Amino acid sequence: MGFPEQRLRRLRESEGLRRLVREVRLDPADFVYPLFVVAGRDRTEAVEAMPGVLRRSPDLAAGEARRAHEAGVPAVILFGLPASKDPEGSHAWRDDGPVQEAVARIKDAAPELVVMTDVCLCQYTDHGHCGVIRDGRVDNDASLERLAATAVSHARAGADVVAPSDMMDGRVGAIRRALDQEGYSQVAILSYAAKYASAFYGPFREAADSAPRFGDRRTYQMDPANGREALQEVALDVQEGADIVMVKPALAYLDVIAAVAARFDVPVAAYAVSGEYAMIKAGAQAGWLDERAVVLESLLAIKRAGARFILTYHAVEACRWLEEDGL
Repeated sequence: MGFPEQRLRRLRESEGLRRLVREVRLDPADFVYPLFVVAGRDRTEAVEAMPGVLRRSPDLAAGEARRAHEAGVPAVILFGLPASKDPEGSHAWRDDGPVQEAVARIKDAAPELVVMTDVCLCQYTDHGHCGVIRDGRVDNDASLERLAATAVSHARAGADVVAPSDMMDGRVGAIRRALDQEGYSQVAILSYAAKYASAFYGPFREAADSAPRFGDRRTYQMDPANGREALQEVALDVQEGADIVMVKPALAYLDVIAAVAARFDVPVAAYAVSGEYAMIKAGAQAGWLDERAVVLESLLAIKRAGARFILTYHAVEACRWLEEDGL
């Protein structure tokens, strides 16, 4: 049966009908809000490449996290910038680090908020790579102990979820064993399972002061040309104990999100990364894009592809926009 018996426009004739038959809906519970945390007190720093995004000291990060929670955001993820760096990234696992302090303060300020922490060394190493360097290259196995120590330190501070983003082979298993051995079996692992060596990370590297001082990250992050390999990466991380897996970036990898969501039973997250945010902001500031409409459409597309939740710098605004729309 086809036209004229079938007229798909019938179900688009009113907002009420469109809402009744809508296949996917956005909800504030879909969002995780990234926060950048710097050492110190009463300190903020603007990120030039990400208008509206600030680095905050732990005390101010706690206030921002509480504001986000009051807006309806259920979770935050923290990225740390230490007071100093070294070749090993040793400030990553110090219990007095900015992330560790921020976790504790946020838990006091908003106990119901889910606190996630990024587990990587790139913000903490003076060379900017995600692991330790041996003989001029990132040493996968030598990095695992440091990553596990960082995850345990975050758990000790009160993190609900640790999120390894380094893309070292075997890091999920190493972190799971370390957490369990230290009595943190309740702490979940959100693995950046399919993290691509993407050109969309530029603004983040300014925000987190994490650009590599030499070379690039293509020897450990995924080749943007590969889709099936993402399924292998996810399978290995699930086997090692990942509770949630993530695809990063989001919009350029909707096919990967969809493939992972169709194949695996664990929740799938996606990261609307800094480059995606910066492009929308730039277009809106130039008057070329309606920021609100483009953000909500982009987030809807990511969820439609199969993401259970989305890490987005627009989380607080998106919650407000959805409330205003009565959605």
